[in-house]
Amino acid sequence: MTSKKPITYRDAGVDIDAGDALVEAIKPFAKKTLRPEVLAGIGGFGALAEIPKKYREPVLVSGTDGVGTKLKLAFQLKRHDTVGIDLVAMSVNDILTQGAEPLFFLDYYVCERLDVRVATEVVKGIAAGCELAGCALIGGETAEHPNAFPKDEYDLAGFALGVVEKDRIVDGHSIRPGDAILGLAASGPHSNGYSLIRKILERSRPPRGIDLLEPTRIYVKPVLKLLDSVPVKGLAHITGGGLIGNVPRILPEKTKAVIERASWPRPAVFEWLQSEGKVALGTKLMRTAASIVYFHHKGVFDPAAPEQEAGTPNKGIQPTR
Repeated sequence: MTSKKPITYRDAGVDIDAGDALVEAIKPFAKKTLRPEVLAGIGGFGALAEIPKKYREPVLVSGTDGVGTKLKLAFQLKRHDTVGIDLVAMSVNDILTQGAEPLFFLDYYVCERLDVRVATEVVKGIAAGCELAGCALIGGETAEHPNAFPKDEYDLAGFALGVVEKDRIVDGHSIRPGDAILGLAASGPHSNGYSLIRKILERSRPPRGIDLLEPTRIYVKPVLKLLDSVPVKGLAHITGGGLIGNVPRILPEKTKAVIERASWPRPAVFEWLQSEGKVALGTKLMRTAASIVYFHHKGVFDPAAPEQEAGTPNKGIQPTR
């Protein structure tokens, strides 16, 4: 008669010690992001935060998103330090379109087997994104799913919560014909279109100077400053659906936006992708060169404002310096 060997979690593919090591490794990065409103962050069963006292009638605004198949390129290139910025950007840029100041962020990291070094790089990027957005990395979850993921791969999800004064919610209801449309330039494809991009990469490698892992631009600080300086009527985050799919989401009924394609310079990365992939101009990927679009009365446009230099004006409006 033989005795059976005890089965441990590690035998099942779950390394509890690695999870504990990750928590300790990321605490310094999370600590740098903390805001005064945070009462309890990483380590507890739940994170606690107050609403900033400056708000008279605070309205909470929430958003969630992931990074998508851009992660596949990160795995291939073994670069994990920027996808965390992408994760934060996709959610905070969304809630920003309603005028919200991001307060805190939570992440979900799931993998087949936890590599503490890789996960630390990812979370370090998440913390960097939170610093750029001015929000606290207040908590998160790490999970190992043995036999459920390809080796050395992971997936990410993020959750942002922000606050806006009730009478300062931006929702597009006051947009009228004749208002100006301006855009803030994207840093590249952001986290959009990477299934198509990876297909193009099967044909050709990008030239020097084009980094397809360039992180998504976080617009929070310049746009919040903009909202304090000019009356903005609407904001749209230009993601997977491009300009055509996202701008109409904030337009009142029987109103349309007129945007001239030639009115802004297209980044070199889009020129290369179009050339190498023979991608039609109408494809969603080709319609994301501006990533935050805002509407305001054309009489208050300040063309010298640095946040507005990369403008996508509507027909007949040409910003000058």
